[in-house]
Amino acid sequence: MSEHHDPRTEPVERTGEEVRSNWVQRRQDKIYNEISANRRGEYTVPTWVLAALLGLFVAGWVALVVFK
Repeated sequence: MSEHHDPRTEPVERTGEEVRSNWVQRRQDKIYNEISANRRGEYTVPTWVLAALLGLFVAGWVALVVFK
């Protein structure tokens, strides 16, 4: 199966400055969307924070059992 190649739709070479500009814009959009979601009350605690709290809780419980 051969693919049809249309020369009019050749990808345009991007400069390093355009790539950085696009990255910065995507980063700003991501931060803006996250802040907007947090303001709407859609904030969620990251999994690693929950895991760390659970680990501290279990370690404290084990310390109470072992050292009392």
